[in-house]
Amino acid sequence: MTTNILTTSSLSIGYTSKKETVTIAENLNLNLKAGKLIALIGANGIGKSTLLRTITGIQKPLRGTVLLKDKKISNYEPLALAQNLSMVLTEKLPPSNLTVFELVALGRQPYTNWIGTLSDKDIQIIHEAIELTQIGHLSQKKHYEISDGQLQKVLIGRALAQDTPLIILDEPTTHLDLLHKVSLLKLLKKLTHETGKCILFSTHDIDMAIQLSDEMIIMTPETVIQDEPCNLISKGSFTTLFKDEHIVFDSEKGKFMIV
Repeated sequence: MTTNILTTSSLSIGYTSKKETVTIAENLNLNLKAGKLIALIGANGIGKSTLLRTITGIQKPLRGTVLLKDKKISNYEPLALAQNLSMVLTEKLPPSNLTVFELVALGRQPYTNWIGTLSDKDIQIIHEAIELTQIGHLSQKKHYEISDGQLQKVLIGRALAQDTPLIILDEPTTHLDLLHKVSLLKLLKKLTHETGKCILFSTHDIDMAIQLSDEMIIMTPETVIQDEPCNLISKGSFTTLFKDEHIVFDSEKGKFMIV
């Protein structure tokens, strides 16, 4: 029996201002399970980031509930939330002289005492995260001395050091070339299967996500559905993704074609 890490029930997401409420998607019943790599896809501006902000507790839902390990996400204290959920965002790091090892070590902040002293157990977890992400050869380099692809692995290492059952990544393959995109997504798949964590990532690399994900969440203006890629292909779910006659999904090849 696979454990549910995060579930949403009748969830509606969007924005409320003084004048109006804008609903982006409604009645979402999602289920993020342990040991699964799950891709979130949809056209630009469809609301992927809004969904990620809502299920991580940054933004309040319009309606419905988000449960993280059977507890409402809004009921978590910040420290407890940081021990159950880690995020890898696309923003640039602030200027600093941190080494790769020190950057990964920041993942232990939710567990260290107020002066941030690392215990032997913390250091062991940091080394394990570095080994899992295959960045040991970079550990003493400054973070600004490494490539974008290497930095993404370091940030994933930091999330692994945080040791949460759920890791959420917002567009982790942006700015990476094809080789590094494949390498990163294969690493994420390996991590879910080796650590038992659930990893949810949003991406524009749909063909790659179809090949490497265990499950996918597809957002269209009409609906949001979650299933295994092979089931989504057989249901024709990808054909509604782009409203453009020149982009069609070839279900036999399992990828998008330009016509």
